[in-house]
Amino acid sequence: MYFLSLCLLLQASLALAAQKPTADPVKDDEGQNRIVLDVSRVNLLFTVADKKGRFVTDLGKDDFEITEAKKAQHILEFTAESNLPLRLAILVDTSNSIRDRFRFQQEAAVEFVNSVMRPQADKAVLVSFDMTAELVTDLTNDTALLSKGIRDLRPGGGTAMYDAIYFACRDKLMQDQPRDKFRRAMIILSDGDDNVSRYTREQALEMAQKADVVIYTISTNYTSQQTDGDKIMKYFAAQTGGLAFFPFKVQDLAQSFENIANELRHQYNVLYRPDPLKADGLWHPIDLRVKGRKDLVVRARKGYFAPKI
Repeated sequence: MYFLSLCLLLQASLALAAQKPTADPVKDDEGQNRIVLDVSRVNLLFTVADKKGRFVTDLGKDDFEITEAKKAQHILEFTAESNLPLRLAILVDTSNSIRDRFRFQQEAAVEFVNSVMRPQADKAVLVSFDMTAELVTDLTNDTALLSKGIRDLRPGGGTAMYDAIYFACRDKLMQDQPRDKFRRAMIILSDGDDNVSRYTREQALEMAQKADVVIYTISTNYTSQQTDGDKIMKYFAAQTGGLAFFPFKVQDLAQSFENIANELRHQYNVLYRPDPLKADGLWHPIDLRVKGRKDLVVRARKGYFAPKI
């Protein structure tokens, strides 16, 4: 009898979780934001390319396989998501270390906004960071307002990149729900050399993963030497299914932005229900691949955080 009651209680808990938004910032008793996740569905945004980096856009649901804990998962929904509304965060390093290249970076970022965003569907937020992370332009579909915010930025101070990532994911990109109805991406323009953040690198990454954010990084290091900051930029991109760009000349910045814009137009999206369901609060690694096609590369985030019920 006790075992039966326990099973019924677990079923009720999972049913309750399934009724909640997939990822929803709510206030706790102290008025602080906390994240409520829906373990009953996992959403994956990803790209597929051949060995030469050319996008492959003609694949269907039956071409893919997902495994979690070595167990095959059943795909519930599959779509090519170039038309899903985009929720974009542009994070610009305004520390002293990038001062000599700042004006060109601003113009490249403005061109990116104007070429990528569709005013009727997409929204973006602009966040600058030096000693602290600062909201410059809130989520908006007004490209003129975003462009003005980018051009008004001025360099100076330290580098609080982790704080900026954490803030943009938790307080901005997670606003519109359900999360599987939007593509969430972040562009970070920085040297990656964080020196003043309150949050750690892992805390920033965890928040990005909880928000289903794909991170693209553009390094402002134009030397031929790889720095610790470059490694960090690669890390954030690899862990979230994005790409890291290293333009060695300022003129290459525009090409980096164009490559990101092109990628955002060639994405797939899958939705599956984990089997078995586990509300354990832990990180669950997943593997997504094209069946029988070792010549194709799938780039997606590495897993998800389940809530703890």
